[in-house]
Amino acid sequence: MRAGDKLDFFLVEYVDAQTLVLTERDRHLDVMTCISTGEHSVAVTSSVRVHNLFGTLYMIPVGIAHKWIVRGMLKHLRQTLAA
Repeated sequence: MRAGDKLDFFLVEYVDAQTLVLTERDRHLDVMTCISTGEHSVAVTSSVRVHNLFGTLYMIPVGIAHKWIVRGMLKHLRQTLAA
């Protein structure tokens, strides 16, 4: 994988051994997600820029749901790595 590739609907903006930066832009919102790893840690950071009312309304339930989805995925990753 390298910058410029597509990962599902995301564009890979940057990738190295410890960092993956993904973006998706449309007329309603821009999303950037960074996944980074350390020796004993994984961090997921997302930023959303809303462009209009539809983007704002869309982000209300999505913002809540993504918090729980990412927590569950990271918990699963932690359990898998500990096994």
